[in-house]
Amino acid sequence: MNPRLKQALLWLFTLALLGGSVYALYATGFFQTLHSKEAMEAYIASYSPWSHLMYFAIQLISVIVAPIPSNITALVGAVMFGFWPAFLLTWGAVVLGSVVVFLLARMLGQKFVHQFVGEKVSDKYLDLIERKRDVFLFLAFLFPFFPDDLLCILAGLTDLSWKRFLFLCLVARPWGLLVACAVGGSTLSVPPWGMALMGLVGLAIFLVAMRYGDQVEQAILRRLKKD
Repeated sequence: MNPRLKQALLWLFTLALLGGSVYALYATGFFQTLHSKEAMEAYIASYSPWSHLMYFAIQLISVIVAPIPSNITALVGAVMFGFWPAFLLTWGAVVLGSVVVFLLARMLGQKFVHQFVGEKVSDKYLDLIERKRDVFLFLAFLFPFFPDDLLCILAGLTDLSWKRFLFLCLVARPWGLLVACAVGGSTLSVPPWGMALMGLVGLAIFLVAMRYGDQVEQAILRRLKKD
């Protein structure tokens, strides 16, 4: 098959799959539940006995295309399914979604990435990912100051192997999800003072991220560019 035709068909398939996933969530009313934890719980529970599978699909789509905060849905999943099931489902979905977008970028090239991510984000981070690779991606996945889902796409344009990328995702991506599931999970034995402390720490991280996130991000970028 002609390489250009093959790439065009892959483009069409990818766009149809992504667009179809978003439309399915919209048509079934998922996006209307984002304002309420209870409404999201009811939405996922309505797919019983396949609610675990639906939860996994939502977490997967949140990484690949839809603007759905994985930490919020992780908290809802922990309330519904318990700490460990929600964490493992979320971790698996986030890692799988990260690898999917990494491979899509590698197959479809820079034009696809620029349309998906935007040239501004690409220009800001691509050079650092190419030069610092493991160090920068580890920091970006670990801290809440970076658009980690978008960075997974940009990483696909580098010569970083998918196995090494998978290792970074497995090591660095689960920690924020772990905290969200711990806060929401009723099966995790944590005393009231521990839950209160976790809540305060989470609130502090959120406030710092909102207030100083841009400055912290720029400081890290400047430091890495000097090295």
